[in-house]
This record gives sequence, structure tokens and C-alpha cells, in this order.
Amino acid sequence: MLQDRKKHGDWIDRFEGLNRLPDDIREDLRKRSQIVSVPAGTEVFAPGQSADNLLLLLDGTVRVQQRSETGREVTLYRVNAGESCVLTTACMLAFEDYSADGIAETDVRAVAIPRATFDDLAGRSSIFREFVFKAYSRRITDLFALIDDIVFQRMDVRLASRLLELADEEGVVHGTHAVLATELGTAREVVSRILAEFQRRDWVKQARGEVRLVGKDGLIRLVRSAG
Repeated sequence: MLQDRKKHGDWIDRFEGLNRLPDDIREDLRKRSQIVSVPAGTEVFAPGQSADNLLLLLDGTVRVQQRSETGREVTLYRVNAGESCVLTTACMLAFEDYSADGIAETDVRAVAIPRATFDDLAGRSSIFREFVFKAYSRRITDLFALIDDIVFQRMDVRLASRLLELADEEGVVHGTHAVLATELGTAREVVSRILAEFQRRDWVKQARGEVRLVGKDGLIRLVRSAG
């Protein structure tokens, strides 16, 4: 833990808004929080659990997903380095338990701010409150966009958009058809059928556990055609 503190001694400055905190509030926040490490694949939170700490990510990615009563899953959003989790914020503000899963997609390092510290600083510091609610507002906007996509966008357009978003620098999306189905909240068979059509058009090439974007321009045109 001492090594963590040395490495991330100025972690407050990594979060937009917190770098404006006055010295006394910064010191309180630093002393009353701790840096935690979570291995990839770990369940960070689950439905029914209480939200006891606000996590601010320093490194890594946490995927937040919702599971229906029938077992179907949909990815709601990802929390990346420099961000906080809006679901955790909402649960802490409303004193509600989690209603979704948070999974560490990679090794994660984060600052854990205990509920008591969160409540205290939210009451004492307008800058801290602004940081919390700005992050909350941005993510709520993202969630409304997701709802709009699910309700109104064609599935082929949504899949093309998500492939472009998830592709690495070499144009490869690492994930099975089932994983992609979870991203979109649909059935694996639907994803398999659409990917087969994309491959027929020479937009993608499929291999075990990955999709390579070989005709990215075609995918971009499809997404743009839907506005």
C-alpha cells in the first residue's frame, strides 16, 4: 500500500474537477480514501449488494451490465481510468443496493472513497458536489443514448457501431459472439447471423474468439447511413 501511495500520490489531479479542491479538502480526501487493486475477471459489485465506497478508477476498465429475469445480459457502460461509476453514485445518494453487475475487464486500480467520507465532502465542498453530479449527468446522457439505440436502431447498425468502438489498434475485436450479444442485449444467434452477412460483404473476417475488421469503411458507411 505504501508503494501504491507513492506511485499515485497526486491521484486527485487525475480527475477533472477534483484538481480545484482547496488544500484542506484535498488532504481530507487523500487521508480518508485508499487505493485498491482488483484482478481482471473479478466481480466488483453485484445486485443486492450495498454501495459502501465510491470508486474512482486510476487504471483499467470495469464493465457494468444488467441481467434480465430470463438471463439475457446487456452492457450498460464501461468505467475507464479517470472516471467514476454512476450506478455507485446513484446507490450511495439514494441509499439503495446495486441492481446490476460490475466486472473488472482488466486489472483495475482504483481509489475507494468510503460512504462517510463521500457524504461529508458532498456536504462541505461545492467543488466535490460539482464533480459528483457532472460525472452523473454525463453518464445518464449516455444511458439515454443506449436506450434510444436499443429501441430505435437496427441491430446491424448497432453491431457495426460497437465493432468499430471495441476494435483495437490493429482492427481486431476480441470476444465471442456471446460476448458481443451481451454488449448489445440480444441473442448470440442474431449476432452470428449479422456477422455472417458482414463477412459476406468483406467487412469482417472471423476467427475463434475474435473479429477482424478488414472493411472498416463499409461498417462506417452503414453506421452513418442510419444517422
